[in-house]
Amino acid sequence: MEIERKYLIDRPECLPENYKAFPSHHIEQGYLCTSPVVRVRKSDDEYYLTYKGKGLLAREEYNLPLTKEAYEHLIQKADGIVLTKRRYLIPLEGGLIIELDIFEGVYAGLILAEVEFSSLEEAQQFTPPAWFGQDVTFSGEYQNSKLSAGR
Repeated sequence: MEIERKYLIDRPECLPENYKAFPSHHIEQGYLCTSPVVRVRKSDDEYYLTYKGKGLLAREEYNLPLTKEAYEHLIQKADGIVLTKRRYLIPLEGGLIIELDIFEGVYAGLILAEVEFSSLEEAQQFTPPAWFGQDVTFSGEYQNSKLSAGR
């Protein structure tokens, strides 16, 4: 089960000055299907096929490892836009991690932050850092599968 909240970072000047000092991954991903979500992802030199169930705050998620060859075959079959982004992993108090996504390509300039939680209660009680923008968790507008369709 994936439980996460998503925020639009609409004031890039408010990002933490040192965010680039944190660990990061270059991500490329495409969608074979958006209902249900079936995604292929390259994260640095690791490859995955992911299934995601319905939902906005909480939903089922299963990741299966792929070989590079399988990924390269499947990414050619992706519908819509293949998304590319740099993901920075910024620690928060309490063991939480901000996944700060700086998009490239078609969505250059788009910045989203996601925080994953171990329970719904933890997600509902979360107070975001001041530099986070609008909570877009429940709009669905900024789900990567929707972005791949061109919004």
